[in-house]
Amino acid sequence: MSDKWIQDAIKRPGAFTKKADKRDMTVKQFAEQVTSNPTKYNSRTVKQANLAKTLAGLHKNKKS
Repeated sequence: MSDKWIQDAIKRPGAFTKKADKRDMTVKQFAEQVTSNPTKYNSRTVKQANLAKTLAGLHKNKKS
């Protein structure tokens, strides 16, 4: 696996943040909403939400 897997996983930088901002939500709030109701969103948005949650978890673990 590439050492830059995170950069490779992000296909559209800022797209999920823009979707969250459009709904006046934080990225974390929007990711929770999308993952709790995946049928209401397209597959790309669901994948972006899962990636956002994964990256947030990595960031939290790194600080500890």
